[in-house]
Amino acid sequence: MQKITPCLWFDNNCEEAVNFYTSLFPNSRINSIKRYPEGMGGPMEGMGGKILTAIFTLDDLTFQALDGGPIFKINPSISFFVNFDPSQNPNAEADLDAMWTKLAEGGVVRMELQEYPFSKRYGWIEDRFGVNWQLILTDPEGEERPRMIPSLLFTKEVAGKAEEALNFYVAIFKDGKMGQVAKYPAGMEPEKEGTTMFAEAKLAGQWITAMDSANPGHTFSFNEAVSLSIETQDQAETDYFWEKLSFSPENEQCGWVKDKFGVSWQIIPKRMGELLSDPDQEKSNRVLQAMLQMKKIDIAGLEKAFNG
Repeated sequence: MQKITPCLWFDNNCEEAVNFYTSLFPNSRINSIKRYPEGMGGPMEGMGGKILTAIFTLDDLTFQALDGGPIFKINPSISFFVNFDPSQNPNAEADLDAMWTKLAEGGVVRMELQEYPFSKRYGWIEDRFGVNWQLILTDPEGEERPRMIPSLLFTKEVAGKAEEALNFYVAIFKDGKMGQVAKYPAGMEPEKEGTTMFAEAKLAGQWITAMDSANPGHTFSFNEAVSLSIETQDQAETDYFWEKLSFSPENEQCGWVKDKFGVSWQIIPKRMGELLSDPDQEKSNRVLQAMLQMKKIDIAGLEKAFNG
């Protein structure tokens, strides 16, 4: 069961984006959609009918998405590797090219689709919704990896801390382990020798990758527009991850925290999703209103709101 779910923040075009992705990737589906109720006030005014949470699966990775307005904008600091393995699919290269063409419509090329020292076919594309994808023809001789893997790019003030961050996450997830680590050699300025060219870790059975970049052209950094959501089983597990990951109290809101590297996490009890999905709209709306007033999610408080 997937423990960590990437969450994408859209500016009122979530539904269009989700429909696009699930039409593009094979073996995809929309699992559920929860909408904002009508008549909400405060910062949620005018959001009635927009998507509060959409859960969808692209091949082997489940995502969350939401409509949050223009507060945060997706950038390349968190992207998604998509592996095309010719040992598993004889049409891997053609499928890669076809997906690239569709993602490139209205998008921005970050790295041209071509041969590189690490792959015969690779490209980095930002699609028209701002989400970044790294399409790669996988080496069939290497160890098998999932079809899709989140990738963190450490820039600006956290450039050089990619390996440190992965070790930090491995220590938090009790079954975590490091995978491959490749360092920048000398002569690759502006990258600093010994920083991380590529590293990977397995957290709760899921792979995640990380890279350092000292490129001064990379003016973006981690923000809430792409976060990582952890589903917790009870209040004790919620408290555990909150204590380990929350670094800046000013960023604590509605189950969201920001760690010491700037990465945003959502620490969400499974029970909250169940209550918000209840078919009784009056009860689920009370849960939503209670959640919006919380920092760390209090399951007992949600249950109280649900029961009126």
